[in-house]
Amino acid sequence: MTKSIAQKQQGPVGETEDPFLWLEDRTGKEALDWVHRQNAVTTGELQGDPSYQASFQTALDLMTAEDNIAVGSALSGHVYNFWQDKTNVLGLWRRTTVASYKTEKPDWETIIDFDNLSAKEGVKWVFSGASRLYPDFSRCLLSLSPDGGDASEMREFDIDTKSFVEGGFRAPASKSGFSWLDKDTVIVSAAFEEDEKTQSGYPRVVKLWQRGTRLEDATPLFEAQKQDLAAGGSLEFDGDKRHLFLTRTLDFFASHSFLRLPSGENRRIPLPDDVTDTALFRDQFVFGVRSPWTAPDGTLCQPDGLYSLDFARWIEADAFGPIDTVIEPAHRVSIAGIARTQDRLFINLMDNVRGKVVVCERDDGGWSLKPVALPENGNVGIAHAEHFGSSVSFSFTDFLTPSSIIWSDDDAATMTTVKSQPARFDASSLVSEQFEARSKDGTMIPYFVVRQRDQDGPVPTLLYGYGGFEVPLLPGYAGVRGRLWLEKGNAYVQANIRGGGEFGPNWHQAALKANRQNAFDDFAAVAQDIVKRGIATPATLGIQGGSNGGLLTGVSLTQHPELFGAVIIDVPLLDMLRYTELPPGASWMAEYGDPAKPEEAAWLAAYSPYQHVKTDAAYPPVLLTTSTADDRVHPGHARKMAGRLQAAGHAKTLFFEETEGGHGGRGDRRPQAAQAAMKYVFLQRALTSIA
Repeated sequence: MTKSIAQKQQGPVGETEDPFLWLEDRTGKEALDWVHRQNAVTTGELQGDPSYQASFQTALDLMTAEDNIAVGSALSGHVYNFWQDKTNVLGLWRRTTVASYKTEKPDWETIIDFDNLSAKEGVKWVFSGASRLYPDFSRCLLSLSPDGGDASEMREFDIDTKSFVEGGFRAPASKSGFSWLDKDTVIVSAAFEEDEKTQSGYPRVVKLWQRGTRLEDATPLFEAQKQDLAAGGSLEFDGDKRHLFLTRTLDFFASHSFLRLPSGENRRIPLPDDVTDTALFRDQFVFGVRSPWTAPDGTLCQPDGLYSLDFARWIEADAFGPIDTVIEPAHRVSIAGIARTQDRLFINLMDNVRGKVVVCERDDGGWSLKPVALPENGNVGIAHAEHFGSSVSFSFTDFLTPSSIIWSDDDAATMTTVKSQPARFDASSLVSEQFEARSKDGTMIPYFVVRQRDQDGPVPTLLYGYGGFEVPLLPGYAGVRGRLWLEKGNAYVQANIRGGGEFGPNWHQAALKANRQNAFDDFAAVAQDIVKRGIATPATLGIQGGSNGGLLTGVSLTQHPELFGAVIIDVPLLDMLRYTELPPGASWMAEYGDPAKPEEAAWLAAYSPYQHVKTDAAYPPVLLTTSTADDRVHPGHARKMAGRLQAAGHAKTLFFEETEGGHGGRGDRRPQAAQAAMKYVFLQRALTSIA
């Protein structure tokens, strides 16, 4: 693909040629030559700053510190953990006994050393997870990404012998999924050939693959439609019962679930398309809904509540019985997640963006709930719940409190803090506060501010946001941010704008599709409120967001350049009139809309940042980052935006593209530390007018 190739686009100012279409060629020589030139400029400027090297070393030291918490999950007497430090750059998959895990220095047994494996095979393998075989869990289907992207190779591995199984199950890198049906049968959610993929590039066909046969001869079991997001299959355990579930995922927020019956029938569970938060527990199918639904028995199921039905009865009679209420909806309380042990169901709640957990029991009389005694006014999460046992652990953190792991071996009846991360920065002079800003339509938008308690006058401030896909932004301790930003007297702000999941489905739907502008208005309102409170001025206010948050900061740049002194746009979506043409962009149409439909193209065109770059705008300094290996959000978005900004005369536009690590920057910590250091150098320079 060359520069001479251009595409006509219907933009807000009429039909124009796209002069940067050639930058969508992910690995084309011309595009990569451009990337290398851009990287040289950016690293020369930011890594050449006198403060960079110390910042990089600090970030790397914190990311690879030996006393970081080894977060793990218990299974059959062992705690499993994936660990990276300066010596183990690509990481160790390891385990220890539960008793040893609780000690200050656990005795870890290495299962796989990924640095050794990578050196042996000449590929920088990134661990992508493992599906383990019930009931002894020693055999697993190991997923290995060759570049940190979502596509992974699968190999059968024996934990007891610490070796790949000779002649065992193996599949080439793809976005397929694998799980066990039994020791000789694998459930394959296939995305190898084009006819096996949805239009988004995810699995469309579920198959059963018998040991000793070829993958291409696996038996088809279930299919989704080409326009669907994906198909999947998994074996679920409920006591001594096993159920094979098959899922047709229509889009990010709608799905149909099926149960594979002994007769070979795939029977659909007749719940609404927008069902969410599902779990199978004690013959009860637990579920939530994203919009009100009246069950056959007349029960009104509401968003932010949880409900259950008698699953055994449904299997027998093919009809729902009474619907039970597990938890009632409450104002500004939403479901953050659910998990189960063998005998308890745990519900993680968010109450005004603060976490708590309740534990549920099921008996003949219905559901009984009680709160789990955990720290308050912070981010509480369920770190693990042992499906076949009674161990459960919880994480706690906030902006100023290092993370800790609170462990129980008896379904949260008794608990002990077993891990606490040491403090990474001096928080003694800092305060964390929660405020609200009034958005354009009058909605009150909460946000957190972390700053010096005695702050006197505006300071350099970083505002972070996301606002999409029902994903909440919660309080969290970040050592790198503390050392490289807060300790220097700067402030940090985290905005809980609409589109996220902080207050359940309604909060998300308020910024869905045609309503997307609400999220951008919310973010602008928070920025204006920060200035009004004297925390920052526009010149000292920087913003950052990644992925969907990169779209947020891209729109903020083009709609409100006067509000900000610096903009960081990470792994972003930016050309919203072409995003469905860049795999797997079609998977997000339920969130943004379809640019192939004129009505939806109109609202996308109204805000799409790439089409709204102006030559006469006074844009603040911009840093765009992406990854060549990102197979979730195409690097073409960031590349084209940088090209267009620079061509329009905005010389303070920097671009950096990492060559590995995928969308989340997995793998080697050194490139991650380098990017973190460069971003804080960029912010400090821009927001303190040091050029």
